[in-house]
Amino acid sequence: AKEIIQILKEGGIEELYPPQEKALPHALNGKNLVLSIPTASGKSLVAYLAIINAVIKKRGKALYIVPLRALATEKWEDLLAFEKLGIKIGIATGDLDESGRHLARNDIIVCTSEKADSLFRHRAGWLDDLVVVVADEVHLINDASRGPTLEVIISRFKVLNRVQIIALSATIQNADELASWLDAELIKSDWRPVPLKKGLFYGNAIHFTDDSVKEIDAVKANESSKEKISSLVKDTVKEGGQALVFVNSRRSTVSLAKSIKMPINDGLREIAADIVNEPEKTIVGERLARCVENGVAFHHAGLNGRQRKLIERAFKEGKIKCIIATPTLAAGVNIPARRVIVRDLWRYDSNIGGMSPIPILEIRQMMGRAGRPKYDKEGEAILLSKNGDEQIWDYLISDVEPIYSKLGTEPALRMHLLAIISTGFAMNEKGIYEFMKNTFYNYQSGQILEDRIGEMLQFLERNGFIKKDGRKIEATTFGKKTSDLYIDPLSAMKLREALEKSRFIQANEFSYLHAISATPDMYPLYLKAGDEWVEEKAIKEKILLENNGEWFLSEVKTASLLEDWINEISENRMVKKYGVGPGDIHSKVESAEWLLHATRELARMFNFDEVSKLGKLVIRMRNGCKEELLNLIQLRGIGRVRARALYKAGFTTINRLRIVHEKEISKVPGIGKKIAKNIKEQLE
Repeated sequence: AKEIIQILKEGGIEELYPPQEKALPHALNGKNLVLSIPTASGKSLVAYLAIINAVIKKRGKALYIVPLRALATEKWEDLLAFEKLGIKIGIATGDLDESGRHLARNDIIVCTSEKADSLFRHRAGWLDDLVVVVADEVHLINDASRGPTLEVIISRFKVLNRVQIIALSATIQNADELASWLDAELIKSDWRPVPLKKGLFYGNAIHFTDDSVKEIDAVKANESSKEKISSLVKDTVKEGGQALVFVNSRRSTVSLAKSIKMPINDGLREIAADIVNEPEKTIVGERLARCVENGVAFHHAGLNGRQRKLIERAFKEGKIKCIIATPTLAAGVNIPARRVIVRDLWRYDSNIGGMSPIPILEIRQMMGRAGRPKYDKEGEAILLSKNGDEQIWDYLISDVEPIYSKLGTEPALRMHLLAIISTGFAMNEKGIYEFMKNTFYNYQSGQILEDRIGEMLQFLERNGFIKKDGRKIEATTFGKKTSDLYIDPLSAMKLREALEKSRFIQANEFSYLHAISATPDMYPLYLKAGDEWVEEKAIKEKILLENNGEWFLSEVKTASLLEDWINEISENRMVKKYGVGPGDIHSKVESAEWLLHATRELARMFNFDEVSKLGKLVIRMRNGCKEELLNLIQLRGIGRVRARALYKAGFTTINRLRIVHEKEISKVPGIGKKIAKNIKEQLE
């Protein structure tokens, strides 16, 4: 224990917060626990201490499950401090189609919920050694896209009944329901290390919920919301704080960031230069760098990972004074600020094709980022209003919404039913119903969805995923493969259809890029004004799957983006042509690589002749290059831009690089001495 206390002190932790004091005895005694407290009140530390304690005392393993990759990295970095105790910490966020055997050497494994689910599907042996599982941000069970996966994993651990479950959550209305479902102790508190003042800004003052009023000097009564936000941000900075501003669209983050200007300093110029300094320059990076020079950054999913990291780091170091972000930042990494300003309470909802109000829970998550422990006496969370509107006031004083299971949706049932059959978790209908009884869905609704499950089982049997033999149900080879590949059964059906058709129609690259873009596992790009070229493309290309109505042209547009990527079209041209950011390109490419890999694996069953063609396509997608660069791209640190430069200079293969002097290689544009040295070292 002394060593642990020493590690905490080195991390700047001198004493426990009240909710931590309440929760720790339960956590250390091996009890299930639901900890529902505000952002930044120290939930993670309770989980860290519980898993360190369990790993040392029970000599088992721990799994720490988070919703996002960025969060996985953050938690993993936190936990590395405990390696001094001889504990090995691993992280797994990537490939959803590997067994994860290499993870067995770790004592604590941090992963996303999708990765945890895929480890179950691959029957990773070390899962039997788990003694404690942490489900971080467990309120995301309420999220239609990610919630069902998290719920199914927790339900599986519940069934196994030998693993301690620690669920961490934001303050939610029905935390007691979650605790009761998990047979867990509930610690619920509104305590925060930095008190939070919540207020509405209208006229020229902030009106707080505690009836205090703060006038903002520079504000004139008839200013636009842009000018008001600028005044609020400048007021924060003048008092030595930093500001986070949340808006509902990417376009707004950019236009608002451009309109706010801070005093310029040399540190900012350095960060701006670093942002622009990457092999593929884009207008998004240039815009971001220009804003950063003025002390303000924008942050949204269209930025690439490197750009996001640079901004987050510069903000934590206090160099950037203000970030204008979409709500994805509130759900992700830990970036507190003195003042949080939430401008938009509505956002576009593609399901209804119009604007819908943002839930109070999400707004509170954004507001919860206000107040930097150790730096601020209090944090301020401010909403904008024209006239002190009652409805907006509700966001500050009302209870957050209860959370509900989303496991009853068709895609979720389809995918998870196949998984529990294919892993042998349930062998017949009775076993399936027994498993469903353990879900939060059943706990909340009291239904085990017999009709819905019956329909889904018929669907899976009709389409060749499962077979029934009397009462026994088992997965077919196709069903098992689909589950292991971690794709929606509907995606597997589309890919099978494309592969079977390619026996009769000579398929080209585009045919497969369209097929993967037509699966439910790929979110297609929206069509915009000026996209008339997409129709011409659709007529011209060889398409294996039927035109499925309204989404067809979106799929063709998505496939075109992927085709441009593997044909080495520059990111900047793609950003302009498709109206996306570098981050969007990379996330589409990542999904495409995974789906092409799945297509190649299914081709082993349905059209073996296509396996090698698809194999090359996977590597080209991973690297964004034409086939002729596949040899050079194997070198570490050589991406598609540098590989093309080497190729143009006559170094068309690795063997050609072997026989020349380092000096010759360094003359190639974009290579230089350092990279040339690195290449030669790899070839020794």
